Amino acid sequence: MERRDFLRSSGLTLTAFMLSPWAIHAFPKIEGEKLIPFLDQPPNSSSNRVLLDWNKFDSFITPNDQFFNVSHYGKPAVDLENWKLEISGLVENPMMLTIDDIKARPKQDVTFTLECSGNHGFPTFTGAIGTAKWGGTPLAPILKEAGIKEDGIEVIFFGHDSGKENLRKVTMQQNFARSMSVEDALEDTNLLCYEMNGVSLPHDNGAPLRLIAPGWYGIACVKWLKRIEVRNTRFMGRFMARDYVTMRKETRPDGETVWMETSVGRTQLKSLAAKVTVYNDEYRIYGAAWGAPIDRVEVSIDGGPWQIATIDPEEDAEYAWKIWHLNWENPSKGEHTIVSRAIDTKGNIQPAGDSDYIKGKHTYWESNGQVVRKINIE
Repeated sequence: MERRDFLRSSGLTLTAFMLSPWAIHAFPKIEGEKLIPFLDQPPNSSSNRVLLDWNKFDSFITPNDQFFNVSHYGKPAVDLENWKLEISGLVENPMMLTIDDIKARPKQDVTFTLECSGNHGFPTFTGAIGTAKWGGTPLAPILKEAGIKEDGIEVIFFGHDSGKENLRKVTMQQNFARSMSVEDALEDTNLLCYEMNGVSLPHDNGAPLRLIAPGWYGIACVKWLKRIEVRNTRFMGRFMARDYVTMRKETRPDGETVWMETSVGRTQLKSLAAKVTVYNDEYRIYGAAWGAPIDRVEVSIDGGPWQIATIDPEEDAEYAWKIWHLNWENPSKGEHTIVSRAIDTKGNIQPAGDSDYIKGKHTYWESNGQVVRKINIE
């Protein structure tokens, strides 16, 4: 929607919009606007780990130097001059591609909010998320060119990072690896990514090449790519079958209790009240919503009725977070609670933190329950 059309449908005049210090978009630059920090904002618990500071949440795109990164076997040294990507396994035409070969192919960009599936899984880990404009070449044409054989059902992505694993008294040197079905791997949104926010992909975020799979948690977006291999059996490595597995207790209609173990995959519907500011005694709550196509965001203060927040019309990227705000009229002094919930275009509602769906989960992965924030108004 154009800005003028939005104003018309909102009942605002252009003059009123121009005079309003808040404006419409999510992050207006207002001199004198003061941050009121949440009481529950956890410290950045690791000095060598970059996490998003929600108190400083002020841009749609997360700068590269503020973008979180997670590694499981450390950050490997990659010989960039001799690096090649191997496409092998059950393919008709095995390939070895240099970075120049990949960059010579058609380029595609996607603005995508990347979230670690453990984000909010425990109290001090709340900033493992960021939004970037990722640039690279689509994966699907390369897989089609390689020619997946009829019996190929699984595409495995191997990184250069590796470590020792011990399983059933066997010690193995393993590369980090994750897999997708052939159908999922051939989705036209998947990119072999070599750019981040218009510059070369940083080493901490997977250079020279990583997978970007919009709509999936960060664990699926393998960094420091080394090999893509097609197989005729399901891959059951550590990060598919033993780690990054959500364990959930469910009760069947007949009362039987069953446990479901599922590998972390696509992102879950989620939102968060990120920060509160005040300007000339006017208070505003800012936040974000992501994980699915967002229809609306609702906010409850002190357990009161759900109020519909305003979603920023300026940024409209299919796979990126939606920035929202709610004007908070005349808050009383003292402590308050603020909670948001996202509703997607299919009518799904972000679950409450005390719902059976969330309480039945016994691992910290995929923690998408509503987050209750605490704040003090002086």
